[in-house]
Amino acid sequence: MELAQNAADAAARAGVPGALRLTLDTSPTGSVLRAANVGAPLDRAGVESLASLRASAKRDGSSVGRFGVGFVAVLAVTDDPAIVGRTGGVRFSAAASRAEVAALPSLADELDRRTGHVPVLRLPWPDGESPPDGFDTEVRLPLRPGEVESVRAMLAAVEPELLLGLPGLPTLQIGDRVLHRADHDGVVELADGDRLTRWRTHHDSGRIPPELLADRPTEERGRGDWSLTWAVPVDGRDRPLDPPGGRVLHAPTRSEEPVSLPARLIGTFPLAPDRRHVEPGPLTDHLVRAAAAGYAALVADLPAVPGTLSMLPQPRLAGSELDTALAAAALAELRTTRLLTAADGTLLAAPDAVVIDAATPALVEALADTVAGLLGADWSSRSLAPALAALGVRRMSTADLVELLAGLERPAGWWRRIYDGLAESPDRDALTGLPVPLADGRVVTGPRGVLLPDADLPASALGPLDLRVVDPAAAHPLLERLGARPATARAVLTDDRVRAAVEASYDDDDDPVPVAEAVLALVAAAGIGPGELPWLAELALPGADGDYYPAGEMLLPGGALAGLMKPDAPFGRLDPAYAARWGDDVLAATGALGTFAVLRDSDVDPTDADHDLDDEQGWYDAVLDRLPDTDLPPVLTELVAVRDLELVRNEQWAAATALLAAEPLRTAVLTPAIALLPDGRRLPVPSYTRWWLAAHPVLDGRRPDRLRTAAATDLAGLYDETAVDDDLARLLGVRTGLDDVLADADGARDLLDRLADPARTAPAEVLVDLYPRIAAALTGLTVDPPGGVRVAADRVVEPEDVVVLDAPYLLPLLAAAVVPGGADPEQIADLLGVDLAAQRRPDARVTSTPAEFVPWVDLPGAALAARRCGAPVPPARVARHDGLQVDGIAVPWWPAGDIDHVDTGAGAAALGRAIAWRLGRWDRRAAATEALEHPADDDRLVAEDAAE
Repeated sequence: MELAQNAADAAARAGVPGALRLTLDTSPTGSVLRAANVGAPLDRAGVESLASLRASAKRDGSSVGRFGVGFVAVLAVTDDPAIVGRTGGVRFSAAASRAEVAALPSLADELDRRTGHVPVLRLPWPDGESPPDGFDTEVRLPLRPGEVESVRAMLAAVEPELLLGLPGLPTLQIGDRVLHRADHDGVVELADGDRLTRWRTHHDSGRIPPELLADRPTEERGRGDWSLTWAVPVDGRDRPLDPPGGRVLHAPTRSEEPVSLPARLIGTFPLAPDRRHVEPGPLTDHLVRAAAAGYAALVADLPAVPGTLSMLPQPRLAGSELDTALAAAALAELRTTRLLTAADGTLLAAPDAVVIDAATPALVEALADTVAGLLGADWSSRSLAPALAALGVRRMSTADLVELLAGLERPAGWWRRIYDGLAESPDRDALTGLPVPLADGRVVTGPRGVLLPDADLPASALGPLDLRVVDPAAAHPLLERLGARPATARAVLTDDRVRAAVEASYDDDDDPVPVAEAVLALVAAAGIGPGELPWLAELALPGADGDYYPAGEMLLPGGALAGLMKPDAPFGRLDPAYAARWGDDVLAATGALGTFAVLRDSDVDPTDADHDLDDEQGWYDAVLDRLPDTDLPPVLTELVAVRDLELVRNEQWAAATALLAAEPLRTAVLTPAIALLPDGRRLPVPSYTRWWLAAHPVLDGRRPDRLRTAAATDLAGLYDETAVDDDLARLLGVRTGLDDVLADADGARDLLDRLADPARTAPAEVLVDLYPRIAAALTGLTVDPPGGVRVAADRVVEPEDVVVLDAPYLLPLLAAAVVPGGADPEQIADLLGVDLAAQRRPDARVTSTPAEFVPWVDLPGAALAARRCGAPVPPARVARHDGLQVDGIAVPWWPAGDIDHVDTGAGAAALGRAIAWRLGRWDRRAAATEALEHPADDDRLVAEDAAE
């Protein structure tokens, strides 16, 4: 280093670019280190400096090294240094000096006391050699044998960074290795062969005030200049890197004084005699202040990006006095240096800068014109917080930002940019107080509870509804995460406040138009269908007469329903212009009537319900008639009914039924209601609409339930046939058969009356069990007896001329017309208001004499007959008559107590009827008769029964 400094100074004095070549020559006779340089050659003053108590001849203050002072370092490797130039040279020799001293008697004792050690650089001898071609001076150092390898190692250890402190020495050659320095506007490029490094440097120099040199050695007091160089390695984008080689002060040679700042400091600091540490004092303090300013200037020359903050002094537990003072002074300088890039690109010093916690580019961009001195988003990282705090940059937390935003008035789009910038903020609690602009122009504090508009929400039209809907231009997912509720048009429409506004619109003294406009806009956006929100029918809309009516009480102009209603129907007519503006679909969804309105309700109690339907209670009664009696009333799980049927003009029923036959009304008509019984059973019952239509003259002026379809042949003669198609017949309740008629009590009553009408006929095949079925359908109901009783397909007789046959053996004794009694003859007799057969002949008795008595058990075939009836052989006896008579009238069989009387001539038919009646299995009489008729075929009949 001392040789390089001297070479640099020589070049500077000559005003030429410096060059130094170091060569280690080795041979069997010895090794020599040669240092050849260009520049001012050795002169007399230089020789005197070398030989005079280490006093330097370089007194102009501009030198790097200390010629004569630093040269003594060569004695560490040689005893015979020499310096030669083009005008002459000198050499020094330890051996020659000892010889000269030893020749002087007065110094002999001193030489012995020093064990032969002499000051080598006191006695120069002339040297006649010349420097190599191209060089002006050469230092030749014959090496002591033990120093060759250490010198070789020192040469190999030389790094190109050596040239940072030697601006006058751009070239240093060490053997075949060439180190080169090139300066480019504050950047020094150091080349070591093919390896190139870049260093950003800053150099300062000046005069030292004389008073600061008062305590310094004489030689230093004569040098009044100081110089400082800071250097930091940088990458291709001028970003700082960690300097190699450790962080110590170079003054200018490497010292052991630590410097924690991440750059190399090369300066003319005063060193202690050991040249390892800096001497404290006023001069050092002065240079520390200059170095701190230079360091700040170096950092300011680097890119103003967050990475440059790595150049800030790092907190340390302890350090040297110099390093501590230098770090503190540098930080103070950096605090007032423009090192930070604002969002608008300007450079700021720390006192003028603001950084926002975890800021995003979007947030910074939005706030750039609001927060003065706001740094870019790349400065907001938490990892940079300690460095920015050390500089004194004001840090704005999320809570601080929210407080700042609270007083701002900005467009909605600006607020969305703010929300976008805060979307990933970790401090959610602080964001709960964010201002939120509403669609009606208001700004509220906090997103919780506000409505976040969906794309379909007509937010700008909702002001009259007093809803807190976020301005669509400000809507952002962050608001939902902070408590805003997503608001589709459908969701907003079902808000309680909207419903309250609708329900109050008709009676409100204020103009109902704004509310109507807002609600209709929501309905249009939501695509609500008619009847989905029944309460919309209360929305006040303008009528053609200039007045306002609830939507559910208005007819759409040109709608199908408008031409069907009676003149006195309680409906208003919607303003045609208003209707044209909003369209029938939107207005129909609010309840305005273009077709019939549909009522929907659930969990209806038939004993306590009123929906203002025509004859509603009549339908409930019909429903209850269809259902089993229960202790508790059933519940109709859903009520769907077409309204206002009673208001249709009679001549318009063909058009009305066409409407009802089309969807969605068709489903409302045909879908049965479901009755939930207390025991959990669910039974279908006809819908209100189908029940009403069937019971009113809507089909060519006639009730559909009084007509039959062509396929209902079991009703032929009793009901008139209609030619309508099956679909319409089903829709309107035209009777489709006997089962359809008997499915409800009203139909059964009507059928009973029709059977009593002599002008009608009935299919003979249905008469056998018709009255028992009617009686079953009307069980438990109070029914007036008919005026006549049908006893044949085309015959109706007066009730007093009819009996209900309750005992088949009485039939020969009866003079009246007979109606079969079925399973419950008393019920049929009550229904028809006639007597039972037994009531007409209560005292009848056998008047003939039996020929013999035979127990049933002894009769051939009786056992199988009883078995076929599903009972044991009865213990009674059979009385055989050769002509059985009761009250003088011939009969085939007659039961009397424990005796069954039979006419012998009646044969097995009489016996079979007698045993079947006694065993209570009248329906098995044919099987019993067969067993008694063919007793010898017992095995065959048993086999047949087994095959069943």
